[in-house]
Amino acid sequence: MNLSDRIQQLRKQKGISQEELADRVGVSRQAVSKWESEQSIPDMDKIVLLSDYFEVTTDYLLKGIEPVPDVGEKKADGRIFTIVATALNFIGVLVTCTVWYVEQEAGAFLIGAVFLALGCMVFGVGMVESAPATKPRAKRNFWTVNIWLLVFLPLSLCYNVMLSNLPAPYPLPSGGTALGYPLFWLVYLAGCAAVVLWQARRANGR
Repeated sequence: MNLSDRIQQLRKQKGISQEELADRVGVSRQAVSKWESEQSIPDMDKIVLLSDYFEVTTDYLLKGIEPVPDVGEKKADGRIFTIVATALNFIGVLVTCTVWYVEQEAGAFLIGAVFLALGCMVFGVGMVESAPATKPRAKRNFWTVNIWLLVFLPLSLCYNVMLSNLPAPYPLPSGGTALGYPLFWLVYLAGCAAVVLWQARRANGR
């Protein structure tokens, strides 16, 4: 297979006509026809444009040399990091609430903080080390779920300390004003939902 054959093959794989390819690289349809029938060859600047458009190397177009895949560059799916991070954050919230319910000790927050820190650390590593193509969805999935987990403990702590002077990791219905408890849930649900909607709009706007 020579240069003309490769151009024709790549064009057909794209499902475009000679005229459409000509528009892409800034030449006439007749020029593309001559390239494919071996009557002429593209100038070097057109070779570069063709390689960019077809997403192949110039070596492949000119010589048919396929790039050797670098196995060492293969990276993990970012969603794996998101799943692990979410599990750690969920465990952190669950353990904190359970320990407080049983022991009534502020040290419960320390245990939860360790898990939450590990979860965020795993997510951060994933955003650096995972495959670039998987990062946007992994990031969106992380915040869609974890905003509910990461906000719950600090918001509950602030609510309880202000209204009942108890450092509980979940909102206590007693000890505050009549409006305090429903107001907590309103702020929590509305705030987290706003972040989720913002993430969804941002994703749709890409």
